[in-house]
Amino acid sequence: MRARIAGVTAYLPERTVTSAEVEARVAAESAGHGFRPLPTIVERMTGIRTRHVMRADQQASDLAVEAARKLLADRGTAPSDLDLLIFGSASQDLIEPATAHIVAAKLGATCPVFDVKNACNSFLNALQIAEALIRTGQHERVLVCSGETPSRAIRWKVRDRAQFVDAFAGYTLSDGGAAMLVEAAPDGGIFYRDFAAVSAAWDIGTLPGGGSMHPRDPEFSYFSGDGRRLKDAFIANGPEIFMTALEKTGLTWDDFAVVAVHQVTQPYLDVLRTILGIPAEKLVVTLPEHGNVASVTLPLQLATAVEEGRCGPGDRVALVGLAGGVSLGVTFAEL
Repeated sequence: MRARIAGVTAYLPERTVTSAEVEARVAAESAGHGFRPLPTIVERMTGIRTRHVMRADQQASDLAVEAARKLLADRGTAPSDLDLLIFGSASQDLIEPATAHIVAAKLGATCPVFDVKNACNSFLNALQIAEALIRTGQHERVLVCSGETPSRAIRWKVRDRAQFVDAFAGYTLSDGGAAMLVEAAPDGGIFYRDFAAVSAAWDIGTLPGGGSMHPRDPEFSYFSGDGRRLKDAFIANGPEIFMTALEKTGLTWDDFAVVAVHQVTQPYLDVLRTILGIPAEKLVVTLPEHGNVASVTLPLQLATAVEEGRCGPGDRVALVGLAGGVSLGVTFAEL
């Protein structure tokens, strides 16, 4: 039995914030230190014009539920028809319990649930697990969902340029939700997957607060990272796993209707596309208008491509994942 992607939907909060507004807020809240970002630096460095910010009364679970409700309604599937729900996200409502429980309660689902967490590859790893459980006959209909809420971990008040650079990754991030229905099928579906990690580079990008290292200090509740080191780690270790996927399947990027690639900044996307030789027309570029939506990025691109008629039943799609940690992943599927 194969695992087939039966449907995918994304949810983006209505409120958007421009890069100019991001810079203005940093300048206003950092005025006491006399720091002000260079004008247009965020958009020039990232290619991001706008990002989404959820309402104050929304949680990570709510973003996942918004996407899941639409997906289930579109598919004519009731929450009671699900036999597993996986919440795959870098964000969470609480340390305990698993956010998947909160999502299921809001949906009215009564199936088993659990969380998967691996930075921006959380959703892709959740899909990996869903496929494995379907192929081994343990489940037949799995809802994989995510709600990313990075807007609540951005440092707005900075002391100086060095702290601004350390916090810069946060200014690329965007809130959003996604849901994917994965079902058992006799053919088609996911036909290749591979994952890799460069765990020695785990400290390149972190959100330290809330864990055993820094359980309560608010100073550690903001994103911290070195974008240049992260980019270098991806370039040094990333191409092999993706090119091997093509070699093992005997395919080229031209054999795919869509190649969804995790998008951090436009310059890095351009570099990665060139290194991997992905034709520009195969990409679904969501970054400029939607920012880096963490693990929601790949399902957002796939949902966008389906909505635009760029892919449909019988088409091959590729999901190329990159995440802090550092981790990499690739999944090929026939819709």
